[in-house]
Amino acid sequence: MPEPRRLFGPSVLAGLAGAGLAAFAGGRAWASPDATGGTAALVDRSGGHVPLAAALGLVALACWGVLLVTRKVVRRVVAALGVVASAGLVVTSGLGRSSALDSARAATLNLGVTGVGVHTTAWWWVGLVASLVALAAAVLAVRLCPAWPEMGSRYDAPVSRPAAEDMSEVDLWRAIDQGRDPTDHDH
Repeated sequence: MPEPRRLFGPSVLAGLAGAGLAAFAGGRAWASPDATGGTAALVDRSGGHVPLAAALGLVALACWGVLLVTRKVVRRVVAALGVVASAGLVVTSGLGRSSALDSARAATLNLGVTGVGVHTTAWWWVGLVASLVALAAAVLAVRLCPAWPEMGSRYDAPVSRPAAEDMSEVDLWRAIDQGRDPTDHDH
């Protein structure tokens, strides 16, 4: 297995792409009626959606965002939450196919149109593959995140700084060069 730091970029990209694509696909119809010709105008195309897939995809996507800005134990806990969300996404994708087909079939029957079949759209396949990619990346994150690079401490919340009176002349000029106001006691 390659060095964990070398897998950081590919894992994050795969996780973001998988979760994002799964969320996008979850917002699309996974099943659609087979209506053609004159009956096409009578068919209700509002069925066939699985909103849980979109929601879980967004949770997995949010986990990747939080994973990038946290450290140590929190990072690993968020990665584990990403595994749970991605696993739920895989299960939802697997079971959601029949649910989407039933929903599309019911929407068509509610209009009184009979004899119209339903089929799985390409969005179901996209959602399934994307959820598997998101799960694989999240599992890698749990395993490898302790060795991954972390954000620098300069992005942390500011800590109390010495008052301008307590700073040397060199420190005052350094603060000004860095774009800080050494006389500002609020920050």
